[in-house]
Amino acid sequence: MPLTVGFDLDMTLIDPRPGMAAVMNAVAAETGYPLDGDHFAAHLGPPLDMVYRDFGVPEEEIPHLVDRFRALYPDVVIPSTIALPGAAQSLAAVRALAGTVVVVTGKYRQNAKLHLDAFDWEVDHLIGGVWSTGKAEALLLHGASVYVGDHLGDIRGAKAAGALAVGVTTGPCSEAELKEEGADVVLPDLTGFPTWLRANAERLSAA
Repeated sequence: MPLTVGFDLDMTLIDPRPGMAAVMNAVAAETGYPLDGDHFAAHLGPPLDMVYRDFGVPEEEIPHLVDRFRALYPDVVIPSTIALPGAAQSLAAVRALAGTVVVVTGKYRQNAKLHLDAFDWEVDHLIGGVWSTGKAEALLLHGASVYVGDHLGDIRGAKAAGALAVGVTTGPCSEAELKEEGADVVLPDLTGFPTWLRANAERLSAA
């Protein structure tokens, strides 16, 4: 079986926090809702509608605020986003093994694509707008044997798909939290992922 590796995007491959905070604060200034950009950026993972709900935005207003966030996003978040250590090398490591790269993210797909284009990262499949166990369908569809993410929701998605769950502590979750959720492997960041992948490629391809 060919090797297929799935990756989360925010705080796994990229760090968009300054821009994300700025956009959320801009939406707060426009609408008057008590949205905390810094808190939001420190806990990236859940989809926007869930975030707005947790901030107390009335249900009927959420679609408008989601649209406004997405409209502001390209000019603010894309230019300020940085690649996390080891991200490009990890994608390249999958390619070097003749593997398939799948990015599965809760982010709006069009904006996720802008990030990939900004770093000139080519992936085989990009699926957006899915969260936690909702990621399992995409992982199963593309036959991912491993999924890499920074959030407890990513671990849940990997486990629901029967994929090996690799956690990284570059996001809001600690090594202990990721392991308690069921992560099979936890790395401090992606710098060690290429070496780990090469050492485990044979068994992952056979999974």
